[in-house]
Amino acid sequence: MSDTGRHVVIVGGGVIGTASAHYLSRAGFRVTVLDRAGMGRACSHGNCGLVCPSHVLPLAEPGAIRSALKAMLSPNAPFSIKPRADLRLWSWLWHFAWQCNRGDMLSAAHGIQSLLESSLAEYQILVDEERLECEWQRRGLLFVYRSPEALAAYTETNQLLSETFHAPARRMDAAELLELEPALKPDVAGAWYYDHDAHLRPDKLLTSWRERLATAGVEFRENVQVTGFERSNGQSTGLRTSHGVIAGDRFLVATGALTPFLETELGCRIPIQPGKGYSLTMPRPGRCPGIPMIFPEHRVAVTPMETGYRIGSIMEFAGYDRSISPARLEMLRRGAAHYLEEPWSEPVLEQWYGWRPMTWDSLPIIDRSPAHNNVWIAAGHNMLGLSMAPGTGRLVAELMSGVEPHVDHRPYRVSRF
Repeated sequence: MSDTGRHVVIVGGGVIGTASAHYLSRAGFRVTVLDRAGMGRACSHGNCGLVCPSHVLPLAEPGAIRSALKAMLSPNAPFSIKPRADLRLWSWLWHFAWQCNRGDMLSAAHGIQSLLESSLAEYQILVDEERLECEWQRRGLLFVYRSPEALAAYTETNQLLSETFHAPARRMDAAELLELEPALKPDVAGAWYYDHDAHLRPDKLLTSWRERLATAGVEFRENVQVTGFERSNGQSTGLRTSHGVIAGDRFLVATGALTPFLETELGCRIPIQPGKGYSLTMPRPGRCPGIPMIFPEHRVAVTPMETGYRIGSIMEFAGYDRSISPARLEMLRRGAAHYLEEPWSEPVLEQWYGWRPMTWDSLPIIDRSPAHNNVWIAAGHNMLGLSMAPGTGRLVAELMSGVEPHVDHRPYRVSRF
C-alpha cells in the first residue's frame, strides 16, 4: 500500500501509543511515534502489570464518595487529595460525585468491559503469534480479605458482575485459599478468585513491542516536546515541537495524564486529573506468591513476575507532583505485610511513581478532535491503560481507516464532556 496520505504521527510513546502504532502499522499506515522523554517511561513503566477483565466497575460507584471521605480522615489512607485552589480539580470531583449512582455506574461498566475483553483476546494473539516477550501468565487474580465481614460484603458485587456482566469470581474460604496460595498468612479470611485474568511485566512488554515495530518500519523519536499543531482548512499539517515542525497526514494524541496541556489545541474539554500511584520493584521473595493479589482493605496489589516482584497502588490527587514520598512507599510495605509471610525482599530495585490519567466517569477518550478532522485522541484510561491498550489500539486503527469498529466506540466520545 502506498504511503501517500497515510503517514500517522503519534504523540506519546506509552502503552496506548505503542499499541496504536502496532495496529496502525498493520492497517498499512506509515507510523512515527514521538515522546517527550523516553519511550514507555511514564505510567506505562512501573504499574502492577495486571491485565484484568475482572475490573469492570468504574471508580465512580454508589458509596465511593463516602468511602473516600472516610479514608481521607485517616493519616495513613491509601487515597488522598492535596488541598489546593485548583478549579479544574474541584470541577472534576464535583462531576465524579454526580457519577456515583447505579445507572451511570452500569453504563460506564459496559464501555469498560468492551475494551477489557477485546484487549485480553488481543494480548493472547500478540503473545502467541507476534511472540512478544513480556512474561505473560494467565494465572488469574485474587482479591484477598482479612475480615470475614469484608469478604462477605463482596458477595453483592460478585452477584452484579455475574448476572449483568458474566464475569463471576469464585469465593474461597481460608483453607482453600491457603492450599492454592501458601505464601499468605494463616489468619486471612478468604478470597474471591478471578481465574481468567492475566499479568505481564510492563517494561519488557514495551521493549519487546518497540523492537518488533521498529523492525516493521515504525519510527520512534525520543525527547521531542510537542507544543501544538500547524493548521490549514480544518486540518493539521504538522506538529510544532522542540525539534521544529514535524509533518504528517494524520495525528494521534496518546499523552495520558498530560493530555489536558493540549486541550486548547485539540478544541475540546479534556477533564483528566493525574492520579498518582506508586510501586516498589524487587527480587522475588523466598516465599513468593504464584498468583497476583489485590488486598482491597488496604488498597495494595502485589504481582509476582518471572524476573521480579512488585508491590503497588495508592491514589493521590496531588497535581503534577514529581516527588516520591517515603511514607507512601512504607504504606505499600505495611499493607502487604498484613497478608504475606514474606511481603517484600531486598534490595529494592526501583522506587517508582506514575500519573494515572483519571476521567470522572472512568472511561477513556477515543475520538476525533473537534478542531481537526485528521487528529484523534486516545487518553484517559484511568488505572486500566495496560489492560485496555490492545483493544484501544485496534479501535484507533479502525476509526482512522474508516472501517466498522470491533466495539461500540460511542462510550468513549469526547463530546460526553
